[in-house]
Amino acid sequence: MSQLANQLALAERDEISRGIRGVLGVPLVTQQAAPELFDLIRHRQEPIRQWFDYYCGWVLRLEPRLGYARLVKVQPSTDPSRPVRRRRSGRAPFDRRRYAVLCVVIAELLTVPVTTIGQLAEHVRQATAVDEVIPTLDTASKTERRAFVDVLRLLESYSAIAVVDGSTDAYIESEDAKVLYQVNTTLLIRLLATPVGPSTLAVPIEEVPHRFEELLVTITRERRYGLAADPPAGESEVSPTQQNLWLRHSIFRRLVDDPVVYFADLSPGEHAYVTSPTGRQLLRRAAEQGGFVLEERAEGVLFVDPDGLATDIRFPDDVNTAKITALLLLDTLTEPTTIEQLQLTTSRLLSDHPSWAKAYRDADGPARLVDDALAELTMFGLARVFGGVVRPLPAAGRYAVQALRTSGQETKP
Repeated sequence: MSQLANQLALAERDEISRGIRGVLGVPLVTQQAAPELFDLIRHRQEPIRQWFDYYCGWVLRLEPRLGYARLVKVQPSTDPSRPVRRRRSGRAPFDRRRYAVLCVVIAELLTVPVTTIGQLAEHVRQATAVDEVIPTLDTASKTERRAFVDVLRLLESYSAIAVVDGSTDAYIESEDAKVLYQVNTTLLIRLLATPVGPSTLAVPIEEVPHRFEELLVTITRERRYGLAADPPAGESEVSPTQQNLWLRHSIFRRLVDDPVVYFADLSPGEHAYVTSPTGRQLLRRAAEQGGFVLEERAEGVLFVDPDGLATDIRFPDDVNTAKITALLLLDTLTEPTTIEQLQLTTSRLLSDHPSWAKAYRDADGPARLVDDALAELTMFGLARVFGGVVRPLPAAGRYAVQALRTSGQETKP
């Protein structure tokens, strides 16, 4: 092969890997928000689509004329550590009220190609007024208007609605604000990533809280796996093909979504599959094609993205106070430690650095900061909390302080 052909092959492989990791970081890519990434996905759509289909069983939908690419990530589980976040400073997570308003807003937007913020708010108010479960939207309340604006800002970030005139934030200060929107109804429909529509279940509303986990499994059930994904007790009528397909997809879905996959967290079938010669070969091939660095340890495996494209959150972080604290606390987590001990450590940190972490300077500041830091450590698979005791996990060793060795000098800490 000529040098030019080699260079072209390397460039193609690099583009495919960047497209795979890019769409993992942003499962909804729009031409308006990310034109370069969208063009890359459009140019290399087939190998990118095949990668997701083979390893994860996820569908990549590309609509060049409508200007979006959507990775449909089906997951039969909830993860409270990854909430939808507000598009304002602080990036606070959505609360229950905002999730409810989001669903009603989308339902109302599907009926119109163009609307104003006032008309939409009135339609949502009328819809919630006749609903037996959802409280009525009170546009006279600034708190309610702020929640409404957070929902609209989220949909703007998805390019599901576009501001033609005015500013959405103006509605927070006045319900008389004038804002005109153009609605992308096709993109709104693509936001839901479930094989089965929730509205097809016809479950009495009073039963939903008690049957939530069951209903979640129902709307995310994928027929191609048969009962492999959720076999009833004593049921074994699953073909080897379906079983292998489910094992492969379930493992790689976790690898690309979770910071680290511990063997102890896998089912016996998943553990046997991923540690088999075939499983290890697939791990290496998928990592190479996706541009990941594969780290294999006795306790588990992880995909590392050296460019940080495949995620929207990072650790460590030299800006986020909770992540900085989490990194500092890792130095003390060489063995199981109580939360009270970590609070004392954090109190000393706050005392030693009086100009830092100003949001945590009240009486319960150290406790809140430890809670936030532990949430980060838990989310990144670095620690677990049980019964008031924090236990470090093997991946925490990646951030351990190492001795510095320099040529011709003694080892320094």
